[in-house]
Amino acid sequence: MPNDNSPVPVNASPADRIAAAVNLYGERDTVDRAAALIGGANAGEDFLLFVGGKHAQGILDGAPALYWPELWGTRALMYVWHESASMAVRSALTNQAWRVREMAAKVVALRELPFIENLLPMLDDEVGRVRAAAARAIGAVGDFDNGTALKALLKDPDIEVRRPAGEALQQIATRFGRPVE
Repeated sequence: MPNDNSPVPVNASPADRIAAAVNLYGERDTVDRAAALIGGANAGEDFLLFVGGKHAQGILDGAPALYWPELWGTRALMYVWHESASMAVRSALTNQAWRVREMAAKVVALRELPFIENLLPMLDDEVGRVRAAAARAIGAVGDFDNGTALKALLKDPDIEVRRPAGEALQQIATRFGRPVE
């Protein structure tokens, strides 16, 4: 665990931890380190603590990393951004871990990345939270051509998927000034 003199506020919120990382490393280096984690690289023990907080300590103590560093690297991009991370986010959309795919779709929506071709297959994901996140992202960056795929989700067995699909259709309609056919 970092000592009291450590610059890593492990008990802080993700937003505060990422802000502290930016203060230490700079914005671009923080983004580059986050993107490196998405790709499976080691971005440094302190950085892992910045993005993962106290939960990252278990990995540093020898617990299996599983998908956590990739997830935390992706989540960091919700708080700090540079377009250089776009391809890392794109690759995270097809990550084997559903939590990483879900977070990547959230980043696509927030950063308005033009990855429709990667989002559309996610509407058929086996995990409802991934389908919902993909629908939200399509609502943020999609157009009328994506309406049919979103409309299919209005009949999804999971209400937590149907709701975001309807909201995404409305978002597209609002953005273009007419309902999606």
